[in-house]
Amino acid sequence: MQQSIFNSNESNLLPFQGEAIFYPEFFSKNASDHYFDFLSKSLHWKEEPIRMFGKMVMQPRLTALYGNETKPYGYSGISMTPFPWTPELMEIKRKLLDFTEVEFTHVLCNFYRNGQDSMGWHRDNESVLGRNPTIASVTFGATRMFQMRHYETKKQKVQVPLTHGSLLIMSGESQHYWEHQIPKTKRNLGPRINLTFRKLL
Repeated sequence: MQQSIFNSNESNLLPFQGEAIFYPEFFSKNASDHYFDFLSKSLHWKEEPIRMFGKMVMQPRLTALYGNETKPYGYSGISMTPFPWTPELMEIKRKLLDFTEVEFTHVLCNFYRNGQDSMGWHRDNESVLGRNPTIASVTFGATRMFQMRHYETKKQKVQVPLTHGSLLIMSGESQHYWEHQIPKTKRNLGPRINLTFRKLL
């Protein structure tokens, strides 16, 4: 079993079979404001079609992939070729490396334009991520509720509000036994950017 990258005194959101650790103020407000403003205007945002229940539908959010150019990344019928790292994404990547000691190779960027943009239940368990991947999820912008439930039973559930400047790290067996989503909401919310850093093998 993979050794935990966390200290024993850090609180795990998951009751068993994996780790999910939340850091609500990982980035300062000033830094978070700066990154949100820059990333929202400068990244190559695109609305992509994905395969759901055998049909191709448009994702209810905008996405962009950045990372090591030699390694494409695919999920749900999408094959994405990464754009090269921007200086700002490299800054965030270095800060995560110092904190987690994980050398992330790619970041999947998601732009939620309002409360109707969402992400359905899924696991980040593509074979290219390896057996027990570490996923670092950074949020800038509006707070959205992040939900996790046990993949097999659908009964055990946890949720946490992902706030401006927060970091959520999922590791260990979390992607095998837990799925997660960002549900739609009727609340009048502003835009949110989510960066999910991952290491492709």
